[in-house]
Amino acid sequence: MNRYASTGHLLLTPVDREAPARVVRLREMNLGERVDAELDAFARRVAQTLDAPYAGVNFVGEDRQFFAGLHHGPDAAASGYPARVLPRDHGYCPHVVVRGRALVLEDVRDFARFAGNAVVDESGIRSYLGAPLTDSRGTVLGTVCAVDVVPRRWGLAGLTTVKNLAAELAERLRERAERPA
Repeated sequence: MNRYASTGHLLLTPVDREAPARVVRLREMNLGERVDAELDAFARRVAQTLDAPYAGVNFVGEDRQFFAGLHHGPDAAASGYPARVLPRDHGYCPHVVVRGRALVLEDVRDFARFAGNAVVDESGIRSYLGAPLTDSRGTVLGTVCAVDVVPRRWGLAGLTTVKNLAAELAERLRERAERPA
């Protein structure tokens, strides 16, 4: 059985059988449809902590991904990238969501499956570090991620940091979802 959806000649994006349930859960938690200042601030903290030019809090749906939290350095603002909304087959966060575990790509061009991704050509992304955001039910909602435009050795310290940040944010989102409206 093929675990990846075809996007032309290469099989790039993992099939996501959990997407319909995730979309329902995101709606229940009021996430993934609007920009969130608290999540923007968290993404800024991720970027600063990991010394990365880009960072995001990303929620992955059936056909698209939405960066409710996004940070990019001043050089990126002029290019208009990264965008808040991307097709599901752009980037690396959908891989993290389907796998349910962190992903470290020190140089995306070292991996045929990842090197052909549209974000490499459209934005110049060369390295990626992301960890899953998991709710109290065990549903992977999205990711906390950082990217760079140069190859980057994130190392064990970077991996541990992004996982800890994702766990911290997951707890905050759980608490927020439990607060009375």
